[in-house]
Amino acid sequence: MKIVFASGNEGKVKEIREMLAGMGIELVSLKNYSGVPEIIEDGKTFLENALKKARIISAFTGETVLADDSGLSVDALGGEPGIYSARYAGEMATDDDNITLLLSKLKNVPQEKRTASFSCALVLYRTDGSYDSFESKWSGLIIDNRHGDNGFGYDPVFYVPELKKTAAEMPPELKNRVSHRGQAFAKLKKALEEKLKN
Repeated sequence: MKIVFASGNEGKVKEIREMLAGMGIELVSLKNYSGVPEIIEDGKTFLENALKKARIISAFTGETVLADDSGLSVDALGGEPGIYSARYAGEMATDDDNITLLLSKLKNVPQEKRTASFSCALVLYRTDGSYDSFESKWSGLIIDNRHGDNGFGYDPVFYVPELKKTAAEMPPELKNRVSHRGQAFAKLKKALEEKLKN
């Protein structure tokens, strides 16, 4: 089964390939296509953005498409950066720029009030216009100092108290099991297994 992943983010593509390993699914990165249409992510929710990406990329490639939209919501900042997570510090912002801006906004917020959650919305979109969606959340705290070299995005400052680690300190197999994306993928995997059986 061939699925095009609606992203050129190699960090995500690698993570998702690992999650779908052994299922007989060929996951193709958007980097394999040229002339990909630019998608304006103007949805109000992660799910709206994921669905828009999936619909446009499916029409463009003529293939079944998997799209995700995910991000970080910090309670003390009224849910920021939310759907703007990837471009929080500007359109061309690096992960480091985004973390620096986030920490500057949390400067006077005490540690116990820095609760946050990662959200992930996944859409599996078929060429006939039908789709399945899966959503999940992962709770933690934002810490001041970056820890760990794994992962990407806000992982180095997203601390999970139960595991006493940041997301960037977790080995991939642990992160892929407990993260927002991991949980959403567990739901997707279950749905795909059912379909592959029938």
